[in-house]
Amino acid sequence: MTQANDTKPDYALVIHGGAGTITRDKLTPELEADIRATLNSALATGQNILAGGGTAVDAITATIQVLENSPHFNAGKGAVFTAEGKNEMDSSIMDGSDLNAGAVSGVSNVKNPITLARSVMEKSVHVMLQGHGAEQFADEQGIERAEDAYFYTDYRWGQLQDAKAKQQGPILDHDGKKHSSVEEITGGDYKFGTVGAVARDKNGNLAAGTSTGGMTNKSHGRVGDAPIIGAGTYANNASCAVSATGHGEYFIRATVARNICALMEYAGLSLDEASKRIVKDELVKMGGDGGIIAVDKDGNTAMPFNTPGMFRGRVTNLMDAEVAIYED
Repeated sequence: MTQANDTKPDYALVIHGGAGTITRDKLTPELEADIRATLNSALATGQNILAGGGTAVDAITATIQVLENSPHFNAGKGAVFTAEGKNEMDSSIMDGSDLNAGAVSGVSNVKNPITLARSVMEKSVHVMLQGHGAEQFADEQGIERAEDAYFYTDYRWGQLQDAKAKQQGPILDHDGKKHSSVEEITGGDYKFGTVGAVARDKNGNLAAGTSTGGMTNKSHGRVGDAPIIGAGTYANNASCAVSATGHGEYFIRATVARNICALMEYAGLSLDEASKRIVKDELVKMGGDGGIIAVDKDGNTAMPFNTPGMFRGRVTNLMDAEVAIYED
């Protein structure tokens, strides 16, 4: 799903709710409908801001907050559990107009990590804060906190138990069949679920933001690509804005978000060409699963991924909002 028109849209907004082994047999009709409704609600929230002349930064902040407040995505309320049974969240945001950026990693009990990342960008002299220091900064800035119970869902807790069982050797599925790992049953999607948004506003400014709970059963202070500027998030008015989702270790090594913009800036590739080259070619060669959303300086959008599915959606003033889940 790539959009390119001779007529430039006044504004454009693209969102994702994670990529991975997302197939029709994984979702009940009711759950799929609920997820689609949440994606549409997020798009409507951002579109209202952009249509009213609001900034790209404001639009993606509000849009990501909607996704963080949903238990369906691995961010905010729906964040996965670490090996210790905790929620540790990462987030980042970047303003394409001045290349200012903010990020947080390993934060707990912060209701909307994207809000904290934005405060780091706008209210501090730093780009990234982590752990307790980031949480202390959240309190200083009056960022809303939440108790552990807010982030708990049976589904995410069950994922942690499954992942731990995988470490114990062969396990049994509900049919009694032995599997060597949980990944054979679940499709190995424990590393997916990040949310993100990119936008171009009426003034031509771009912005990108990403938020995640990381990887189920992660340990040793693991940090993925979501809070790393240039890997999971990047925005530059000269080229494009990108938010990524997938197996973060590969996205870090491939500096995915920045490379897409760089291919446009230095090699003259279109948004479609640059994003597909990185996601469908370079990442695949490395063995990295996932996808990206992007918007360029002219309002063209792209949503390529190399997995069976990616929760995604987009809207501009020239087209109605559309959401999609599966590859087809």
